[in-house]
Amino acid sequence: MSLITIASILVTLCAVFSYINYRFIKLPTTIGIMVIALLLSTAMLLLPLLGVELLPYARDILNHINFSETLLHGMLSFLLFAGALHINMQDLKQQKYIVSILAFFGTLFSTAAIGGGAYYIFQFLGLNIPFIYALLFGALISPTDPIAVMAILKKAGVPKSLEIKVVGESLFNDGIAVVVFIAILGIATSGETTPFHVAELFLMEAAGGALLGLLLGYIAYLMLKSVDNYQVEIFLTLALVMGGYELARALHMSGPIAMVVAGLLVGNIGRTHAMSDHTKENLDNFWELIDEFLNAGLFLLIGFELLALSFNPSALYAGLIMIPTLLLVRYISVFLPIKISSYIRSFSPGAINILTWGGLRGGISVALVLSLPTGEIRDIFLLITYCIVLFSILVQGLTIGRVARYYSHKTPVTPS
Repeated sequence: MSLITIASILVTLCAVFSYINYRFIKLPTTIGIMVIALLLSTAMLLLPLLGVELLPYARDILNHINFSETLLHGMLSFLLFAGALHINMQDLKQQKYIVSILAFFGTLFSTAAIGGGAYYIFQFLGLNIPFIYALLFGALISPTDPIAVMAILKKAGVPKSLEIKVVGESLFNDGIAVVVFIAILGIATSGETTPFHVAELFLMEAAGGALLGLLLGYIAYLMLKSVDNYQVEIFLTLALVMGGYELARALHMSGPIAMVVAGLLVGNIGRTHAMSDHTKENLDNFWELIDEFLNAGLFLLIGFELLALSFNPSALYAGLIMIPTLLLVRYISVFLPIKISSYIRSFSPGAINILTWGGLRGGISVALVLSLPTGEIRDIFLLITYCIVLFSILVQGLTIGRVARYYSHKTPVTPS
């Protein structure tokens, strides 16, 4: 099956599902598309009972799509750049300390706490998972994904400062979590990785990615400043994302972090000093469309990944137990830095609860688990991850607006 055939099928399904959702279901677009894909996947799993065999054809299409490669080395660069492009640098600077703590230390704490808890849960359920692989699970499930929640938060009237915390954390913790995942995977598969090697990997991937993003973003800014043609300028941003991400991969630097930094630079300095109003309007419309289109495709694939699961009762129980465990760890990782920081600055009412409930897990976690070597551990982790992602998107994603609205009328917390 050719690439264009697969792409045509996916685009057609996205269009039809988004139409059905808009007309009849009326959920947020990405969530609605995923729900319809889930229902269709469930129907295909049940159709053999009626003598109808569509499952082999659907699985054949999925087998031609490398979800992990498609997201991590395809969609992710566009999604992170598009997200960073619309963040105001001044707003982010005001929240830089809390965003840094949540993205960096929060991700490390989450990896260790979830990994430790998961190890004992696995042992209790009779799943023979080594401790290092439990930590690996902690790394792949730690990154938050606010794609489905950001539009809901805006409609709920969440304060801008809180919105910046959510999106800022998620943009940076994606890159950090991928670096942590790579480091732990190296230890798990080879057993020879040293602390020095892990530190070197962090420095090269994270710091190197940030510096590369700064360099590429500045070069793009100079080029944007020298022309006044929105078609050329859109081409330049596309080249920055696609070429820059591949360059980061070739240099063994973090592509996600590079794209976030480049997006921030182009979206702020570039927008202010290198673009006409006409270019800004066209560039924003272009990247908003790219963002919406890729998110629709991502959530469609998440829905259809149900067809790729190997059902294991113990793994299913582990997934159900891990949902409250994950929320508890998330609450602690948010509560500690905000509680400590509240002595010197104010926070929006309900910040801890909104950040906890708004910390959705999504496509990044699914892609990371699918990048694991084929085997029993991968199958177990995939089912557990899928349970968490479904709960996160369908329950948290559809109720975060109510949580945000509940706190929106309260008086802000004053420093102690």
